[in-house]
Amino acid sequence: MEPMRAILLPGAVLPAQDAYGALIEALGADVQAVAKDLELYADEEPPPGWSLDTEVGGVQREADAREWETFHLVGYSGGGAAALAFAAKYPERLLSLALLEPAWAGTWDWSPAHAEVWKKYEQLETLPPEQIMPAFMRLGVKPDVVLPPPPPGPPPPWMARRPAGIKAFLRTFRSYDLDRERLAAFRPPVFCALGGLSNPDDYGEIAGRLARVFFPDFHLEVFPQRHHFDPPHRIEPVRLAELLRRHWEQAEGRG
Repeated sequence: MEPMRAILLPGAVLPAQDAYGALIEALGADVQAVAKDLELYADEEPPPGWSLDTEVGGVQREADAREWETFHLVGYSGGGAAALAFAAKYPERLLSLALLEPAWAGTWDWSPAHAEVWKKYEQLETLPPEQIMPAFMRLGVKPDVVLPPPPPGPPPPWMARRPAGIKAFLRTFRSYDLDRERLAAFRPPVFCALGGLSNPDDYGEIAGRLARVFFPDFHLEVFPQRHHFDPPHRIEPVRLAELLRRHWEQAEGRG
C-alpha cells in the first residue's frame, strides 16, 4: 500500500520544520508529510503583490514537483487560511483538508464579536514592529491566559521578518475573494482542531462558521488545554497524529 501524502503549511510565525517536526515524527514512516515554508518568507521582504494566491501557487508547485496528483493538505493559522484558498481553487487535488485554528475564513456571516476582534487586529498595522508580536499573541487567547515569555537569548534571525509577514496576512484578509460557493461544494472530509483556551470570538467563531456554513463532512476536535500559541501539533503531537491518520485513512477508504 502506498504511503499517505500530506503537505503541511505553518502559520505566520514559526518556520515549517520548527512547527511540524514533532508531528511528522509522530505520524510515522508510512506517511510522506512535507512541512512546507510559506512563500511569504522566501526572501527578506514579502514578495510584491503577495496574497493567499501566492501560497496556493506554492502548494501546487510543491505537489507537482513530487508528482502528487492528489494529497492531504494541513494548514495552521495563516497557513490554514491559505489551505482554505487552495481548497476553493483546486478541490480536485485534495483527498482531505485539515485546519488547525485557521486565522481567517472569508468576510461573510461574521458575528458582531468577531467583527470587533478584527478591528483590533487591524490596529496592529499602526504599531511599531517590536509591539506587533505581543499584541498579536494577546488577541489570540482568552483574557485570563498567561502567555509564555520569549525564549532567553537573542531572537532567531527569521523573527525579524515576522512583523511584516503578519501585516501582509492582515492586508490580504481584507481584500482576498475567498470563493464561498466553491467551498460550499467541497466534498472531501474536513478536520478542524481548536484550542479550548484560544479566543472564542476569533478562532472559535471561525470553527463554528466553517461547520455551519460550508462543509457537510466536518469534524471538530477540541483540545481543552491548548491555545493558539501552544498548539497541539507542537504540544500534543501524538494525539493529533492519531486523529490525522484516522482522518486520512477514512478519506482514502482505508478505515
